[in-house]
Amino acid sequence: MHHVICLKSQRSCVVLELEVGQAPVWRHYGARLVDAPMLYAWPAMSQKRLPPGTMDRLDGIPLVPTWGNGFHFGNAVRAHQDGTHGVQEFVTVDWQEHHSAWEQIVTIRLRDDTRELSAKLELLVTMSLHVATNVLSVDSELINGGEGVLQLDHLAAAHVGLAANLSEVGYFHGQWAQEHQWQRTALGTVGWHSQNRRGKTSHETPPTCYLLSEHSHDHSGEVVAVHLGWSGNHFLEVNRQDDGSYAVSGGEWLAPGEVRLEPGQSYRTPTLYVSWSDQGLNGVTANLHGFARQAILKWPRQTMRPRPVHWNTWEAIYFDHNPAVLQELAVRAAEIGVERFVLDDGWFRGRHDDTAGLGDWWPDPAKYPEGLGNLVAHVRALKMEFGLWVEPEMVNANSALFRAHPDWVLQSPGRAPQLGRQQLVVDLARPEVSEYLFDKFHALLSAHPISYLKWDMNRDLAQAENAQGRLVYGQQVVALYALLERLRAAHPTLEIESCASGGGRMDLGILRFTQRFWTSDNNDAVSRVAIQGGAARTFPLEVLGSHVGPAPAHATGRTQSMGFRCAVACFGHMGVESDLRHISASDKATLQCWIAIYKSWRGVLHTGTFSQGKTANGVWWLVQTACQCVLGMFTCTPAVSPHHAPVRLPQFVQSGWWHVSLLGEAGQERCRANSPAPWRHALMRGGVTISAAELVNVGLPVPNMNPESALVFALQRVVE
Repeated sequence: MHHVICLKSQRSCVVLELEVGQAPVWRHYGARLVDAPMLYAWPAMSQKRLPPGTMDRLDGIPLVPTWGNGFHFGNAVRAHQDGTHGVQEFVTVDWQEHHSAWEQIVTIRLRDDTRELSAKLELLVTMSLHVATNVLSVDSELINGGEGVLQLDHLAAAHVGLAANLSEVGYFHGQWAQEHQWQRTALGTVGWHSQNRRGKTSHETPPTCYLLSEHSHDHSGEVVAVHLGWSGNHFLEVNRQDDGSYAVSGGEWLAPGEVRLEPGQSYRTPTLYVSWSDQGLNGVTANLHGFARQAILKWPRQTMRPRPVHWNTWEAIYFDHNPAVLQELAVRAAEIGVERFVLDDGWFRGRHDDTAGLGDWWPDPAKYPEGLGNLVAHVRALKMEFGLWVEPEMVNANSALFRAHPDWVLQSPGRAPQLGRQQLVVDLARPEVSEYLFDKFHALLSAHPISYLKWDMNRDLAQAENAQGRLVYGQQVVALYALLERLRAAHPTLEIESCASGGGRMDLGILRFTQRFWTSDNNDAVSRVAIQGGAARTFPLEVLGSHVGPAPAHATGRTQSMGFRCAVACFGHMGVESDLRHISASDKATLQCWIAIYKSWRGVLHTGTFSQGKTANGVWWLVQTACQCVLGMFTCTPAVSPHHAPVRLPQFVQSGWWHVSLLGEAGQERCRANSPAPWRHALMRGGVTISAAELVNVGLPVPNMNPESALVFALQRVVE
């Protein structure tokens, strides 16, 4: 007798077919079903017949496809006992459901049906559908219930069946200073596969993909978003099934010999997050943002306070720390409205460049003979918070720590160490290493009112073997999470930023323990439009660090106006990262103006629903609440027409009349200098009234701007 399990959220649902002694199969994932008489009455196999030239078995899309048993369209498990018992098939033992207004959960217990008791395996698959945000969370736990050691080579967190019309995949590629570059391609007959083996989330292959139909775009069509909440090696796969549909799976990529389970031991996957929408890419973006806000982020004092404007020392002074200069810069930062002063790399013992000092986490007596106390007190007296850069996972060979404990690093005995940025990786899973790091940072945080840590990680993992010669990529991530959690428990008001040479560690796994990402080391505003737009498809704006950098930009050598740099930085967690001693009076005034705009509107930017779209020459970003909205338009390429067509906002979900005004602008309009501009003047001087229907169907008339220009509008509901 087959049973149908249905988990329902506001707009989506999961339907599984379960039968004791049989493998569970997918029946539906997508739009919410009010009734499903066919699915309840007809088992999946009753609707199929054996085709010619196939194995003598009928399958639906299995929840847990296995290796070697006749299923050739992807597999969720690969395991063996020293090369034996490598064929499994997991069948249902029982399941438990728990439904609430918050989430709907099912936990399914499966067992390998082999008759060989020494290889007995159990698998627990837990699914939780978040009702309000339509995000499905899935993870799997494999338990070695047999008598021998089990070698686990591959275990997916989930294997999710999808509709056949989702025949394209969108994903991100990148590199240092060019994160989250959007790509889209058709799925071939072999599907699509992505792997990351760098030991961190990576710039190159972040663990996110989107399944789309050929008719799906920013504002319309079916889209399924998939994201693995894990900060290490990972894989994502989309495999074509034998009926032409697709299934997506993802999990931790396991290095050779990395997971060996003794009898009674288990391995649990990271969580795979999946979300469906029929409102295009912006629909799943809204789901993921809502889920991050409601279920992932853990703010000090339980709720998010206004995100303070940063000033970061890095691109102003690099390693050249001078307390007198820093105090002067702090005064200048306070003058323009900065609320948090962050002392970046170079403050600790022996740190004059990137070749020395990592691991020696106490102030450099040559630079700070009296410690950090005077600088911290000076910053606090200026009504700013104090933040500090750290890189706890790394050590330089030229450090007191390495000289005392060369065995504390991950390394392959007998091989020359593989350096990255002149540094090695400490073994966080080693108890004495974690204890050393906790003690050092606990002492710093206890001695000074430091409210913020910029936690960096500047190299890939290589030769990631512990003292026993075992590869420990996954253990390193688990130990990192534990250290972060311990520090936050000891210092509950502390905020932590996840930085990895910019956006090399951005995922929902690390976001459970942090409150900000450093989105990119590239502060070039033109580059940032693509970087921030890509990152914002997954993560809400309030966690995306976005700074006004110097001109020319240090990462690209390009120069943009102060206004354009500020306008882009407003659509994130705003900060400044330049030498404030060397900006002109006009640039200072512009910066102060935009910081004031950010402060006035961050309540909308960091709580509203975000969407994005394309204009003729660039992009628009819209953040909506019930009564206020912020709209940014960024022109990145030369105009294609003498006039700019009105910009329609299909994602504008409000009704009624709205007052539209121009909050700020940057760049030059493409027009004759003496031509009349009644519409523009109205927007600047008092604003105009426009209906929601006009915004959606007619569009907002906008000036035709030259490249590297921005227009930022405020929209406020008219109370009738």
